[in-house]
Amino acid sequence: MTVVGDSGTADTVPPPLALPASSPFGPPEHERGWVAVATEMAAVFAQRAADLDETAELPAENLRQLHETGLDIAMLPAAHGGEDMSFRTFGQVLRIVSRACPSTGCLWLMHIGAVTGLVTRGDADTARYYAAELAAGKRFANALSEPTSGNMFLVPLQAAVPVEGGFRLDGAKRFVSGCEAADHFLVNALVDGVPTFFGVERDDTIGFVPIWDTVGMRATRSQLVSFDGTVLRADRRCQPPAAGETNPIAVGLAFLSIGVAEAAFDALVDHARSRVIPSTGASLSHMQWVQFDAAEMHVRLQAATLLAERSLWLADLGSPDTYTAAFEAKLFANQVAKDVAELGVRVGGASGYLRTSPIQRHFRDAQAGALMAYSVEVCRDVVGKRVLGVG
Repeated sequence: MTVVGDSGTADTVPPPLALPASSPFGPPEHERGWVAVATEMAAVFAQRAADLDETAELPAENLRQLHETGLDIAMLPAAHGGEDMSFRTFGQVLRIVSRACPSTGCLWLMHIGAVTGLVTRGDADTARYYAAELAAGKRFANALSEPTSGNMFLVPLQAAVPVEGGFRLDGAKRFVSGCEAADHFLVNALVDGVPTFFGVERDDTIGFVPIWDTVGMRATRSQLVSFDGTVLRADRRCQPPAAGETNPIAVGLAFLSIGVAEAAFDALVDHARSRVIPSTGASLSHMQWVQFDAAEMHVRLQAATLLAERSLWLADLGSPDTYTAAFEAKLFANQVAKDVAELGVRVGGASGYLRTSPIQRHFRDAQAGALMAYSVEVCRDVVGKRVLGVG
């Protein structure tokens, strides 16, 4: 990439965050077409991101276009009409989409995570049903976090009681991304004291509490969902995960933050190059403190990306170290996103503080990753205990 500096000379700037084509962490050669598809879509998504943030509307058109490319289906097993897309490719697609519009990236991640869980953990008939629903363009959402369970979204406190045909659930789930457009939910509850997952179709017993008014990630519209006598059907009950099985959400969350961090870094660089200091006639990019801090953030972002990509490489191998690596990757990516976005605010100054600037939007979006389960605090607890040998 070549840019013209303030002196009028051409400066060659290496494309940020590029990995060698031979990197073991990159997408397999036969799947690189999906990266190209995501890149093409992202150019359009980026143009819509500011308006979606302002209106806090679901990016329905973005999600529809992603589905039409075949990306929704690609992650499913080939036995269910999918392409067995590798986690390495999935991470790059998510990163690219999130860089353009993090709300779209988040919604797509939760959608794919929910349907993948239902297809891979259901019996043969259930798997066929949900795969067909996905192919038909139906939307899926995760309804796992409870108002009183904090970050422990896989440890429900609400019990479902036996009824004819299954179990009855009365309660609520919070931060259910894209719930208003969802046709199916992945729901968990205690059954005989054991956390159990079910696929649940949307019906009149499911309601939405319109309380969504967040600082960032506004277009996810992650509302509070109420369940009033909702039947969790026995034939939609999920089996426990098999050994070595990885859900896209667990390893994908780091890439959501990396996409946000890259967008924040892009805005930082653009402002630093274009903002001229009247007293010197040079741009902010010529100031040493900006160069030093930008260099540090660039290197940290590359490190976070490589750490996250390693977790996907392990996932593709079916390694037992996958989830440990995913915790480490999320912890670092969440913090790097916040730090890059904060530097953007400092470089942007008062201009970056205006609502019209993308810098402030990236700063707000960057806070979300650290709050998403498992939060930074939980990740630190898990990783800290492991490295210190604390049981």
